Amino acid sequence: MVSVGALRAHLEATGLAGKVGTPREKSLSSYRLFAARDPRLTLGLDPQGAWDVPELLRLMADRCGVSPDPAHTSGQEAIDPDCTVAALDAFAERLARAARDRIPILLGTGHPHRLLGFYASLAAALSAAGCVVLTPAYGPGVDMRTQFGVRRHLLRYVGGVAVVRPAATEGDDGPVEPGAHTHSPLPVRAALAAAAEDGGMLPGLVVGDHGFVCGAGQLGVEAIGLADCDDPAVFVAEAEGSVSVAVPVDDAVRSDYYRPLTRYVLKRAWLSQ
Repeated sequence: MVSVGALRAHLEATGLAGKVGTPREKSLSSYRLFAARDPRLTLGLDPQGAWDVPELLRLMADRCGVSPDPAHTSGQEAIDPDCTVAALDAFAERLARAARDRIPILLGTGHPHRLLGFYASLAAALSAAGCVVLTPAYGPGVDMRTQFGVRRHLLRYVGGVAVVRPAATEGDDGPVEPGAHTHSPLPVRAALAAAAEDGGMLPGLVVGDHGFVCGAGQLGVEAIGLADCDDPAVFVAEAEGSVSVAVPVDDAVRSDYYRPLTRYVLKRAWLSQ
């Protein structure tokens, strides 16, 4: 088992926590855009509170460990490893209850190049424990805004994890990408709508990031997931009760750096030998 001390050291050594790759300027910009209710930062959440920039900064300092000083406007951002470990413990505890109760689970990621392996390992372990890992709405088109304008994307499942792929790449002869980076809540809305059709099975828990957790939480489906320190929506959703657990962690490091987190969570959740 990965010990707490070893996990904490790993978080800091790899930049998953401690000093992370996110610039302070980017975090502050994200907080300003969220306060202005920019949909690129609200991730499908309709916040209950006003959440101006000072409130967001206090929240993110409490939940992530970023500097609470508004005069700190540049440099490298920081995530408190103790916040990450505590949230991973809560994350694992919720997975353990899901496995015990064998509730249906929906998993999805907007960071497939980094986090697909993390979520796919959870999907496999939950399935082995008797949970139904849902894959509704396989294939329907979702029109999402990109830097090139609105483009059609297709909902796909890789290892039991929902991702979206640009429709234009379907049928290409080149290597198949795991999926596109997205903050949009539209994929989880499509998946939940499909699950509800004709009395289909609905998830008792959504596990993921970005719009997958905020979009699900906004619709009243319990959600847990990972979030970077420049993703305030997930932590606001947690503070307001629409997301159960938000784990602060850099979401853009090498995919293999998340493997010790996977082992730690699965052991804590009693989902691995």
